[in-house]
Amino acid sequence: MLQATLAQWGGHEDLWLFGYGSLIWRPDFDYAECRPASVHGWHRALKMWSRRNRGTPECPGLVFALLPGGSCRGMAYRVPRAQVPQMLPPLWQREMALGVYDPRWLPCRTPQGTVRALAFTLPRNSPNHTGVLPDDEVRRIFEQASGIYGSTRDYAEATHAELQRLGIHDRALSRLIALTRSGP
Repeated sequence: MLQATLAQWGGHEDLWLFGYGSLIWRPDFDYAECRPASVHGWHRALKMWSRRNRGTPECPGLVFALLPGGSCRGMAYRVPRAQVPQMLPPLWQREMALGVYDPRWLPCRTPQGTVRALAFTLPRNSPNHTGVLPDDEVRRIFEQASGIYGSTRDYAEATHAELQRLGIHDRALSRLIALTRSGP
């Protein structure tokens, strides 16, 4: 899948990457430029099972995915073409270790114009899509789920804090944070 994604990129210009979750507060790669960006036709949702990064097979956690519909504000990162061969494999290992996401090249609107950026999306028919979870299940996951990169709670709260710092209001995420901080 990495080779197919690289072939779609082409390698003739710098690579753009769209961050909408942990990539906005922990990109873990060098980039030449970072811009506020939005994609249309996709929205950020904490509706993907994580059995490694933020949970385990016995106690799955949740991570963000771009799901079809709506729009999403995040950040677009420009990586110089010459740095892509060193940057992309570790990023791929982080984001695609289990091959769950569907990598896509999406048009991202930025203040300086539209760029074509790599984004990690999830089809609704994926077995890793949670669908709608009851509030008590979300609370339980926030209380119990943790994986190699930490807990679902820490991940969601760090993303929420960074979105707020950037002036991005995500109502669905704000609701989940409030829900999991209060009692049933």
